[in-house]
Amino acid sequence: MSKIITIERFILDHQPDYARGEFTNLLYDIALAAKVIAHKTNRAGLVDILGRAGAVNIQGEIQQKLDVFADDIIFRICDHTGRLCVMASEEREEIIPIPEPYKKGSYVLVYDPLDGSSNIDVNVSIGTIFGVYRCKNWENRGRLEDVLQPARNLVAAGYVLYGSSTMLVYTTGQGVHGFTLDPELGEFLLSHENMRLPEPPGYYSVNSSYYESWSPQIQQYARWLQGLDGSNAPKMSARYIGSLVADIHRNLMRGGIFCYPAERGKPHGKIRLLYEAGPLAFMIEQAGGYASDGRRNVLDIEPTDLHQRTPFYIGNRSLVHKAEYYVEQEIDLTRDA
Repeated sequence: MSKIITIERFILDHQPDYARGEFTNLLYDIALAAKVIAHKTNRAGLVDILGRAGAVNIQGEIQQKLDVFADDIIFRICDHTGRLCVMASEEREEIIPIPEPYKKGSYVLVYDPLDGSSNIDVNVSIGTIFGVYRCKNWENRGRLEDVLQPARNLVAAGYVLYGSSTMLVYTTGQGVHGFTLDPELGEFLLSHENMRLPEPPGYYSVNSSYYESWSPQIQQYARWLQGLDGSNAPKMSARYIGSLVADIHRNLMRGGIFCYPAERGKPHGKIRLLYEAGPLAFMIEQAGGYASDGRRNVLDIEPTDLHQRTPFYIGNRSLVHKAEYYVEQEIDLTRDA
């Protein structure tokens, strides 16, 4: 690159002429929260911030101390700025109203503060996922209806990856752009502009330990991904980290598909629609990809619950469409029965 471009400069340069700065500054807030979380993540082995916090979140999972810290940082950075009307976190049971006397804003923030918490204690890459909606009702301080919107209504979405370097990847519906945190400058610098899923794809990501819990059709799809059924599957390698942001980031950089199918006893899958699947689907479509629950575009699913789950297939379009083909066979068999 011929010049250094900070995330602040990039956002400012790409905002429309009529922008009032509210949305632009909200993206700054998210970047600031990412810097604080990255700092604590990098020092997590040196301070008393690893391990369980002693509470269970709404998903029924044991909260890690860093989970709680990340959730609190995002809330405290965003609650008083006058840019949001309401927030919702994967870690909290209810919506998060903007407290009085702070001014109500025009946007809604949904977020998973620290995805991959089971990997925190073993030094594996983890991440933050976020999505931004417009407030639907301008007269109220924020309601459940403002949060329960299909992902197609998102105005911005992305993730922060805390790994060997810290990267913030986001879209506002005008391509996907990646920024790497320079620890010496304390700034996110543009490192990956207009990111696109490569072809041919390089990887498939699925937790094969659940193979026996999948339907026969999904088992057949897994064999197709491995190139075991002789039907011209692309040659790909298996990679599964178990940290959603890390798996998605690798596949965005190298091409591929991430799958978390429905299971016997878990017909709705595991991935959270509002905090994970929706924002990532919005982002991946801007990179030329596609996300589906096996039956429909994730962007078109109308959420009915804050913590709704969904089966999830995301990545290169051809691979996701192939997954839908197998799931449709599953649906037909159900109808015939």
